Amino acid sequence: MSTADVVAVILWLGVTIYAVLGGADFGAGLWDLIAGDAKRGERPRELIDASIGPVWEANHTWLIFDLVILWSAFPLAFSSLMSTLFVPLTLAAFGIILRGSGFAFRKYTRPLAGRRAFGATFALSSVITPFFLGTALGAIASGRVPAGNAAGDLWTSWLNPTSLLVGGLAVASGAYVAAVFLVAAARRRNDAGLERYFRRRALGMGIVAGGLSVAGLVVLQADAPVLYAGLAGRGLPLVVVSVILGSTTLLLLARGVTRGIRAIAAGAVTAIVWGWGLAQLPAILPGSLTIDAAAAPAGTLDALVVISIAAAVTIGPSLALLFVLDGRRRLEADH
Repeated sequence: MSTADVVAVILWLGVTIYAVLGGADFGAGLWDLIAGDAKRGERPRELIDASIGPVWEANHTWLIFDLVILWSAFPLAFSSLMSTLFVPLTLAAFGIILRGSGFAFRKYTRPLAGRRAFGATFALSSVITPFFLGTALGAIASGRVPAGNAAGDLWTSWLNPTSLLVGGLAVASGAYVAAVFLVAAARRRNDAGLERYFRRRALGMGIVAGGLSVAGLVVLQADAPVLYAGLAGRGLPLVVVSVILGSTTLLLLARGVTRGIRAIAAGAVTAIVWGWGLAQLPAILPGSLTIDAAAAPAGTLDALVVISIAAAVTIGPSLALLFVLDGRRRLEADH
């Protein structure tokens, strides 16, 4: 394994963590959006706020980490992505900004109309952002981002069947993982009503995500045959693992079991992300650019490996502590 491959693995670890934790953050916003009016949605929204409030900013750390690694280690791939996919990435960036503003300001706005406006901003941005990020990923996976500055089409690169499929899957999988996490959060509070509420939504969204995945096979076979062949080849074992873990989570939810469901649901998303990664190896931009061809000079790659190890040692424990404290409800306002 070359140093470029090591850095690519580090990059993909960051992508995976953001897909799970950031996806769950965005998914919680979807449940906020459809929770109902102020009275009916008060309790679900209170649980959503309490669950994601302490960690939602920390989760974006992984997006920043991925962008820095991609820019530093694979500059040609970075410039190609940012120029060809300028539209969806810009829309996703605006979504992240609006989402953060809406989430923060609705807590400190007294008039009901203001809280509704900021809440709607937060919730709608939570759906729009992962969708556009997903369309960008679909563009990459289907080989529609060639190497070079603005070398791909500004619109058809991300407005195509594969991109729209991945955008929909990003929204659905995030909402599914979020609902599973919220089931566990409700159980920790001994709130049987909210536990049932989010269990039903987790089961429903799990079925939706599974249906999209099955339909997606037909889409990929017709629209992205190289990606389909990779998923049916070297990526197949991880695709199977994802199906097994996703089905196990649904089975446990249906039986009212909550122990371990967060890890299993996260494992299902992790497996499909790595299945995609394996499917497109050795390319970083399928059909255009390999990992080795895109890599920065050896000195830069070596420095990134050292910096990543140092970050894991110094920052990793603090992030782990943050999530442990959040899981034990030590960071909520009433504790």
